[in-house]
Amino acid sequence: MKKLSTKSDVEYFLTQLRVYKNQIDSEISDYSKQVQKSTLQHYGNHSRVATDAYLEILNRGGKRIRGALAMTGYYMSGGTDHQMILKAARSLEMIHAYLLIMDDIQDRSVSRRGGTTAHVALGEYHNQKNLSGNSEHFGVSIALNAMGIGNHAAQVTIANLEVAEELRLKALSILNQSVIITAHGQTSDIMNEVNGEVTMRDVDNVLQWKTAHYTFLNPLTFGQVLAGADCQATDAIREYALSAGRAFQITDDILGIFGSERASGKSSLDDIREGKRTILTLYALKHAEKADRHFLMQMLGNSELSQSEFEQCKSIIVESGALAYTQSEAEKSVQKAVYSIEHSSQNWPPEQNSFLRGLAQYLLTRTA
Repeated sequence: MKKLSTKSDVEYFLTQLRVYKNQIDSEISDYSKQVQKSTLQHYGNHSRVATDAYLEILNRGGKRIRGALAMTGYYMSGGTDHQMILKAARSLEMIHAYLLIMDDIQDRSVSRRGGTTAHVALGEYHNQKNLSGNSEHFGVSIALNAMGIGNHAAQVTIANLEVAEELRLKALSILNQSVIITAHGQTSDIMNEVNGEVTMRDVDNVLQWKTAHYTFLNPLTFGQVLAGADCQATDAIREYALSAGRAFQITDDILGIFGSERASGKSSLDDIREGKRTILTLYALKHAEKADRHFLMQMLGNSELSQSEFEQCKSIIVESGALAYTQSEAEKSVQKAVYSIEHSSQNWPPEQNSFLRGLAQYLLTRTA
């Protein structure tokens, strides 16, 4: 068995993630060129508008963590077909791009990963071409078509992976069940924004359903199944995935307010403007002074939130103890994830164990 280098788990994770990302990005780039050519040939210029909008989001980058975890799950379960799992990883990133476009429409976001969101860019295309009708409606309509094309193209790729039929069917089932859970998580997230009575359990359901299942459990088990792993092996990764996934979303919520806008590619005011209920905001609403609590409640969901009002919200979150409490919740989840790997009965290769430990530990120091 190959011996790991003396690098720490986090260093190993970051190094290997870059390797996976470069491979997935190259696969996506090659795939995109083929799609652009075939779309123009079979469906013409109008369809290229939708396809190009989708591919722009797909190619815009990100860490490719979902694709990387699929590859990790595959290799930790004894998989050896690199080209096959690379296509599978690309498909998961395609599903992610589809969901990002949906999320941006629902959140009315104007920026994503340092660029314009798909529906906004398509609305701008409508204006630039002096087309008739409403540009905003056009942008949303074509964006919906674009994300549908991307989603089903990914499904076709998975359905034709060169693995045993029963493994393809099981992987497709896992993926689609995960997206169903994610949709329920997104629905709960939106309902929490408009519901006056939100509990910590409501927020934690979103952490589990919207992120932990989708970003961690789904890609890991998806990759494991494609390598032929049985239910005992996929069950063994569940505690790690749900704990690390919870930590991932908690730290994401912290960065959404306290992180760098340049690093995240989104406005740091968005979460407050959208009225998102997170551990941060819920704890602050419960523990802040009465006047601060009233102010924060008024600002949550305020689409006209100013920079100075946002800074005051941040101060309330810090002074109420919400930031410290939320950070401690992330730490607890990371500890639980690392413990589950260290005490797993599965004989997984040390490289993948180090990758997963490093990922969990990295979540506490991530800046984007």
